[in-house]
Amino acid sequence: MIRVFLVDDHSVFRSGVRAEISEHVEIVGEAGGVADAIKGITDTHPDVVLLDVHMPDGGGQAVIAGAHFPRYLALSVSDAAEDVISVIRAGARGYVTKSISGPELVDAIRRVHEGDAVFSPRLAGFVLDAFAAPDAHAGVGVVDEQPEQPELVDALTRRELEVLRLLARGYTYKEIAAELFISIKTVETHSSNILRKTQQSNRYALTRWAQRYDLA
Repeated sequence: MIRVFLVDDHSVFRSGVRAEISEHVEIVGEAGGVADAIKGITDTHPDVVLLDVHMPDGGGQAVIAGAHFPRYLALSVSDAAEDVISVIRAGARGYVTKSISGPELVDAIRRVHEGDAVFSPRLAGFVLDAFAAPDAHAGVGVVDEQPEQPELVDALTRRELEVLRLLARGYTYKEIAAELFISIKTVETHSSNILRKTQQSNRYALTRWAQRYDLA
């Protein structure tokens, strides 16, 4: 079963979600705040985190920044464009609102676990508009050449490059550990070193960076 961690500052809502999905996924933990969420996610290594966007002590982006290895599915009452864009830029793989039904939520969790990006049609439009915007001003007929790899790539070890490529392809820490025959803890260490050496703030930014320099 897919291992899921719940993050929401309303305990009643967490209880409701747990009741709706616990027959279909394994709930490995839950938290009502950023610090507890980061610790719980780090301790339990879930496959997917159901993540509230707004919490009193920092919100979903702070959780992703502090524990960036699982796949995140934002589950929020808000359908505002700025909330959707900000949490996706931070690294979430999908965004659904709390009006979603139990079966739909289970399906969304499964799809995110498999590597898909999951949004309702309206929210998907926000994301497409936001990430298409920079290209709207590109010159017609201009060839976008592959930039040279920065010198800091040389600072990465062979193993870190292997981990980087798998991270950029959407592998979970558990999948990377199995692929490279190393422990999850070792993957975490490599990932932290990679983020530091490449000067990226989270996994989403790292993926974009790796794709830009043809390292994925």
